[in-house]
Amino acid sequence: MSEEEVSPENEAKNLGWQRQPIVSVLGHVDHGKTSVLDHFRSLGSERQASVMDREAGGITQHIGATEVPAKILNETCAAMTGGKDFNSPGLLFIDTPGHHSFTSLRSRGGALADIAILVVDIMEGLQPQTIESLRILRDKKTPFVVAANKVDRIHGWRTEAGRSFIESWSSQREDVHQLFEERYWKLLGQFSEHGFNIERYDKIRDFKSNLAMVPCSAKDGEGLQDLLTVTVGLAERFLEERLRDTLGDGEGTVLEMKDERGLGKTIDVILNRGELNVGDTITLVGSDGPFTTHIKGMFRPKGMSEMRDAGDRWEACDNAVAACGLKIVAPNLENVLAGTTLRQTNSDEAKAIAQKEAFKEAKISVDIAEEGVVIKADTVGGLEALAFELDKMEIPIRMATVGPVNKRDIITAQCADDTLNQVILGFSVKGNTEVQPKLEGPDAEIKFISADIIYRILEEFEEWRDTTKAEMDAAARENLVYPGHLLYLKDHTFRNKGPAIVGMRVLGGRVHIGQKIMKLDGTPIGQIKSLRTRASEDVKQGHQGEELAVAVMGPTVGRQIEEGDEFWVDIPSSHAKRLRKLDLTPIEEEILEEITRLHRKQDHFWGR
Repeated sequence: MSEEEVSPENEAKNLGWQRQPIVSVLGHVDHGKTSVLDHFRSLGSERQASVMDREAGGITQHIGATEVPAKILNETCAAMTGGKDFNSPGLLFIDTPGHHSFTSLRSRGGALADIAILVVDIMEGLQPQTIESLRILRDKKTPFVVAANKVDRIHGWRTEAGRSFIESWSSQREDVHQLFEERYWKLLGQFSEHGFNIERYDKIRDFKSNLAMVPCSAKDGEGLQDLLTVTVGLAERFLEERLRDTLGDGEGTVLEMKDERGLGKTIDVILNRGELNVGDTITLVGSDGPFTTHIKGMFRPKGMSEMRDAGDRWEACDNAVAACGLKIVAPNLENVLAGTTLRQTNSDEAKAIAQKEAFKEAKISVDIAEEGVVIKADTVGGLEALAFELDKMEIPIRMATVGPVNKRDIITAQCADDTLNQVILGFSVKGNTEVQPKLEGPDAEIKFISADIIYRILEEFEEWRDTTKAEMDAAARENLVYPGHLLYLKDHTFRNKGPAIVGMRVLGGRVHIGQKIMKLDGTPIGQIKSLRTRASEDVKQGHQGEELAVAVMGPTVGRQIEEGDEFWVDIPSSHAKRLRKLDLTPIEEEILEEITRLHRKQDHFWGR
């Protein structure tokens, strides 16, 4: 086998099974995650004349991942390392969105990535998604490097493609240094607020107690060799045992299940331990629990030179060694849960252990309440991550399931007693083909909030709850009987009975059509049928100081009521209890106390 034909797997074997560190890139929207990944994917291409050259010793495209091999790492970082080669056979960058690859995974209780790069826009600092990334990294105990991106936006900063940050720093003007320091110290303070100590990587003495920050410009390719050097260096220094844990049964993480034309149901897997062969028995986690199947085929993407044949995108392989991304064809993959672990189980002993672990992964660890919201996600890990955030907000969950939204989910949400719980929250899911139209537009059957980022779901959910609650409060206030004090004006009798129509002044509070009134001693008088202003305009409500023609059904002038009489609005006991929680005016509070005192002469528990 020639040097050009050495595969990443064989290279790993030659190095004594030290596999590549698996790297995930996280960060806020538009802070440069994609630019950083794109730059790493393009490494070495400018030094290679043809597509075939690029494939022989260059970037290898795996399923769900991109590998930068040791050869290119060493060439790119030679200026930083003084020509010393890395021990690692390369780096494997996860192509799935950083957030999703973390929140979705449950394998071995840890993260799929060995190390992460957190991209932060040095001009904008920490944003909501950055803060969520920090929480995820802390929860998963994943070491990470901070890429302080977009230094090219600092006024006066001059970038140069391929240059290291150290070289760049020494060539910048003093006033540019000062502008950088301002941004740097602000960023340092923001990280400190979240319990992290960061320091510029070239100034760190103890990498165990300080996070390395690498200033860079992904757009112009400056400082990215520093970022690669620090990432590989930290992985080799602190993760050696983990990276050499490659012997034994094959183990990997299922990224997703796909239907591929010509192949049928397939799963995309990142193999991070051991090796797999066609014909192996594997145990997977399904929606109904663990199940065992066998590998019928394994595939990797064909190189760019061969992808012109649109009918044949995949290249079969009989053997795969960690770490790599691959596509597996096997029977009965329909119900496999993304984000769970694939385990090689060729022996009965291995199968028994794998099934025990798979049962743990299949179990959804979400506290369910009798009343609450409905949550959905495309993976068990994603479901638990969403539930964790809702628990912090003290939002109860009535139902939590994996998969697309279905009719049962809609009915369950519609049946919630509390209107504020009549909602479905989805993390990276949509409705199935039957119900998706029912989740869209103004005529949607239920409120459906879905996004690929948890903080966006929570933001929209809080906004919806606040709006809905305000609408409910407004409606409740309209129906609520408020305190009111009325005076029957002299010489203002327009009709004696059926109904009696008399002029009244609102001395305090308010009065509304449909409310009942009583005398100051509690004697019931009747119900208000209409209100009319001095301008002969019919209104639903009158406020303090207004004089109105009031039609009252029940009393007769001269018998039950007389000119000069005063009346209270008759408040129901249940309304009095709710009124005390509202922001009443001092006069309304005073009237409510008088009415309460009056009723409690007869009923000690009135309004409690």
